[in-house]
Amino acid sequence: MTDRDDQMAAPPSSPPQAHAEDQPSLKRVMGPGLLLLFIVGDILGTGIYALTGQVAGEVGGAAWLPFAIAFVVAAITACSYLELVTKYPQAAGAALYVHKAFRLNIVSFLVCFTVMCSGITSASAASRAFAANLATGFGLDVGNGVILAIALGFMLLVLAVNLRGVGESVKINVVLTSIELSGLLLVILLSAWFIAGGNADFSRVVAFETAADKSVFLAVSTATSLAFFAMVGFEDSVNMAEETRDPSRIFPRIMLTGLGITGVIYILVSICAVAVVPVGVLAESETPLATVVQTATPGFPIADLLPFISMFAVANSALINMLMASRLLYGMSKQSVLPFFLSKVHPRRRTPEAAILFTTVIAMGLITFVSLDPKSPVVALLGGTTSLLLLAVFAAVNVSVLVLRRDRAEVKHFNAGRVLPVLGTITCLYLVLPWSSGRPAGQYEIAGVLLAIGLILWAVTWFARRREEANR
Repeated sequence: MTDRDDQMAAPPSSPPQAHAEDQPSLKRVMGPGLLLLFIVGDILGTGIYALTGQVAGEVGGAAWLPFAIAFVVAAITACSYLELVTKYPQAAGAALYVHKAFRLNIVSFLVCFTVMCSGITSASAASRAFAANLATGFGLDVGNGVILAIALGFMLLVLAVNLRGVGESVKINVVLTSIELSGLLLVILLSAWFIAGGNADFSRVVAFETAADKSVFLAVSTATSLAFFAMVGFEDSVNMAEETRDPSRIFPRIMLTGLGITGVIYILVSICAVAVVPVGVLAESETPLATVVQTATPGFPIADLLPFISMFAVANSALINMLMASRLLYGMSKQSVLPFFLSKVHPRRRTPEAAILFTTVIAMGLITFVSLDPKSPVVALLGGTTSLLLLAVFAAVNVSVLVLRRDRAEVKHFNAGRVLPVLGTITCLYLVLPWSSGRPAGQYEIAGVLLAIGLILWAVTWFARRREEANR
């Protein structure tokens, strides 16, 4: 990106960015292998480990169908992301793309804040799932307060790893991705053994069981809206563009490969789950995949490993989402859309320390707030809110691709064509709107409160900058 482009990317009323130029650049530590593990590890996380039962509860045994539809929607939008990340290989992702497309500070700010909130709600859901799996794994009979305390303690651990540095974080991601991938392969293999013994009921795999007040079409839409939480993660990688070597060349191949791997695994896991465990039992379980393994191999110690593997899987989701959220704030702070202090980089670790601390405080507050009601389906509520926020952003990104076609880039980049961005916009909006998606009202309430906070912060920032300009 040229110096002229950097100037154009900043809001017209923003102060000069002399201070930002004094900050050290981020370290480029990610090659194709680490990037693939980052994407696969981010997608293979809380969604499939914690929400398979809820998806089956919406549509019955055909739980694989919402995952398949979610994969197609994600793949379409991924093409738009690939065009933009190879055209503008910088941190900040969707917020930067929308800012370049529309040049409206408030829109850029809200997109930035929405994406940040999606990462935080996802990490919050993961931390709560981590605490629940820890209690299950150790056989602890504890109340909501202890689960909350474990979740908050886990988030502090994520904070420490994130502050340590992206190199260390990515190395931990490699280990955690290997563990969570092995857990899903374990579910598939043990289920296959159970199925081969003639104990499975494959008739459930094609059976639709929906609530009395929902048609099959609406039930599939509702389940897809929830299953989409399991597919998010590919978009996080674009916020790591400044820490990736040669991003314009490797991103298209690696992102589409990562999506393909996870899509196949999800469909296989969901088919195995409903074939092995009755849908009603699966829907009521807080640790659905552990239930699948325990049913497939009763009495074997290997079944006791799943809660611990699930812990590592959701831990990986939390780590990567907090990495994404902090890098997003850092990138937009450099563009003067957010206050400058959020671009502060640790001089030795070269990590965006202020953004990391800021996002962690919000995450801990959100976990506490949604956990106040012990009967609240915290993971499903936060997971659904994450997909709601991101689908709205994805619609904006798909539109931005078409708008930014007028901006000729000097570098060779991926081209998504014209049909896919339009189709992506329509499908994303369909899964956002309440009358088509069938989402519960609680997701819109949480999203509305978070966006209201964003508007307040935008107003405070705007007035502060006006005062700064007036005092010059």
